[in-house]
Amino acid sequence: MINQNKIMETIKMIEKEKLDIRTITMGISLRDCCSFDGAKSRQKIYDKITKYAENLVKVGNEIEAEYGIPIINKRISVTPIALIAESCDDKDYVEFAKTLDRAASTVGVNFIGGYSALVHKGYSKGDRILISSIPEALSVTEKVCSSINVATSKNGINMDAVKEMGQIIKKTAELTKEQDGLGCAKFVVFANAVEDNPFMAGAFHGIGEAECIINVGVSGPGTVKSALETVKGESFNIVAETIKKTAFKITKMGQLVATEASRRLNVPFGIIDLSLAPTPAIGDSVAHILEEMGIESCGGHGTTAALALLNDAVKKGGVMAASQVGGLSGAFIPVSEDAGMIDAVLKGSLNLEKLEAMTCVCSVGLDMIAIPGDTSAETISAIIADEAAIGVINNKTTAVRLIPVPGKGVGEMVEFGGLLGRAPIMPVSKYSSADFVNRGGQIPAPIHSFKN
Repeated sequence: MINQNKIMETIKMIEKEKLDIRTITMGISLRDCCSFDGAKSRQKIYDKITKYAENLVKVGNEIEAEYGIPIINKRISVTPIALIAESCDDKDYVEFAKTLDRAASTVGVNFIGGYSALVHKGYSKGDRILISSIPEALSVTEKVCSSINVATSKNGINMDAVKEMGQIIKKTAELTKEQDGLGCAKFVVFANAVEDNPFMAGAFHGIGEAECIINVGVSGPGTVKSALETVKGESFNIVAETIKKTAFKITKMGQLVATEASRRLNVPFGIIDLSLAPTPAIGDSVAHILEEMGIESCGGHGTTAALALLNDAVKKGGVMAASQVGGLSGAFIPVSEDAGMIDAVLKGSLNLEKLEAMTCVCSVGLDMIAIPGDTSAETISAIIADEAAIGVINNKTTAVRLIPVPGKGVGEMVEFGGLLGRAPIMPVSKYSSADFVNRGGQIPAPIHSFKN
């Protein structure tokens, strides 16, 4: 029999502490959509997505209504389009992006990821065409998200690709300048990208994945903070145990939703991503969890240690509640999407350098950070190189999602709206990295990557 206290606890977690399922993401393989004829390939892509995902939103809404669990997003990830489109003779892939956008609109999801390429060791023909088309593709579509993997621990860092990423981000910002460079919010540069990530903008359906799967991303920063409020002044042992127990409860809810969605859609369950994903809403902040541990303002000394504890405890607690764990799984620190991070930047306690240090121990990387519009492409590339190096050396996923806001400078605020939030524009180093970035070539893999 269900304990009444457990029911009330769950209601409190949802209503007062902003607990939700952040996303149900359907991964769809498009490998059978290749064709020498680009138009035929795009028609296959549209037909397959709209067939497989026809009931995704409907089922998500039904589960939300029946169980009372908010499911914020229903999304789709697909096979990296560079792998599919290069079978045809098209010289530009923007029409493929438009096809993805049209399919996403037809089935009613809010984002579709997979306008992507994997170039950590070099470029193929399709990779070059897709990458050059990213700025236009993101400027003429609404729901399409793009990602490029430029590094792995096994192969090192493709610095030719890193250099190009800075140029692509600048072009994307310019083409979407009427929306303050919003196109850049839909573009991520990865090191060690994972194949089963349900979160945007970096989701794509990896080549080792099944024909179609359901991946679920949970959330719950507010629930973790509320739990820590009950152990003020206690040792870190108790803090860690409290987070683990809370993460277990959060993940159990995610497993329930994933199992139900899989059954109703007749699609295999893939993974639960354990990541704590904040929103701009008050009471839904990762920064506030760190402050609850005793940091006066996020970014102060001790922040990295607090984040390391949080990330580890979330994984330890969540992994026991899910049958399959994957994705990124940990704690996200996107500046514009976290009310506490925004406040910390405005106070001056959090800067780009401290965020970079924090990415050594958290889920992803430098995420949703607005920088001055006149930041050079080489500086952006150098920031990407630094973040990729952290991922490669530590054998973890890192990513960069920077937004150089056209016409705006340090201290100004940019409003993106919705889950993307708002961001104070943060300063970057005034010193040039151009000579470093322009060397090109490959930064070799670290010696400890050779494990065979």
